Amino acid sequence: MKGHVTFRSKRPEMHFQIERRSLIALAVLIPLAPLLVFAAACFGNTMIAPLDVLKTIAGLQGDFVVESLRLPRALLSLLAGAGLGIAGAILQGIIRNPLASPDIVGITGGASVAAVIFLTYGAGSVSIHLLPFAAIAGALLVSTLLYLLSWRDGVTPNRLVLIGIGLAAAMSAATTLMLIISPVLSFNQAYIWMTGSVYGARWENVRVMLAVVALLLPLTLYFARSLNAQELGDDMAGGFGVAVQRDRLCLLALSVVLAGTAVAFVGAIGFVGLISPHIARRLVGRPFGSQVVVAGIVGGIIVLLADWTARTAFYPKDIPAGVFTAAIGAPFFLYLLFRARKF
Repeated sequence: MKGHVTFRSKRPEMHFQIERRSLIALAVLIPLAPLLVFAAACFGNTMIAPLDVLKTIAGLQGDFVVESLRLPRALLSLLAGAGLGIAGAILQGIIRNPLASPDIVGITGGASVAAVIFLTYGAGSVSIHLLPFAAIAGALLVSTLLYLLSWRDGVTPNRLVLIGIGLAAAMSAATTLMLIISPVLSFNQAYIWMTGSVYGARWENVRVMLAVVALLLPLTLYFARSLNAQELGDDMAGGFGVAVQRDRLCLLALSVVLAGTAVAFVGAIGFVGLISPHIARRLVGRPFGSQVVVAGIVGGIIVLLADWTARTAFYPKDIPAGVFTAAIGAPFFLYLLFRARKF
């Protein structure tokens, strides 16, 4: 086909096609992401020479600012944003609604409630390093409730998003209640976490987030054909031999783990999972395989740029990255609502 490039292997099931526009987008975005990470390691309130940063990365010299502060923070921003972007692309694919994202359907809200409960009642008695596990558990619990409440002879996209919006509102109310009754110190910690921040990024966080993205992205791509078929409707997809409900459950689980892990490490950074898939569709079109990869890279770049701006533009203040993603995402959400209005 003229607009596609075909990759063939000795095994017929490994053949696949990719659009030329997708190849162009990937050829630009894949080198851009590490270049931005490198630039974020060089530039801050003080500039570190690019050659010194290269030597530090190569292990030829030590630099505390690069090794322990800037580089892990930039990499965690990129990987967490990628997780949110992929999670958003999955949700918009299975729900078939351009307004779907982890924060809109309550997944991020569940993580926030669990994190605030942990900071209020557990931070003084157990290690703060267990906070990510609490956030992931909250996201999994809410997503399970979402799926159970949406089930009636199967799960339909409209029912899933409507119940998700209701759960998101309930989680927001629960989080507000917890903040009101929490001590002042816990309130400050929880508020910063909820705003979305990459404060205190550690190499352990980077390794865990890298492992999650590296493992779950190929699994997501495995379901790309299923989601492409589901865009034609559940009945049509079932006629093609797609196990719609099974695949939908698996994809929802992938989205929850990706979003829950990202939120656990960088806080409740909003709107990344909403914006990234839309930008990806503009760049590569509707095919889900290309879309989910580009959405991940775009999401990573958005969070990286937001955090980079947050720690440099208002120095010595370190503004949470979620402030900048919300400043972009909230108007974009209103634009989507305006565009989707019905007269």
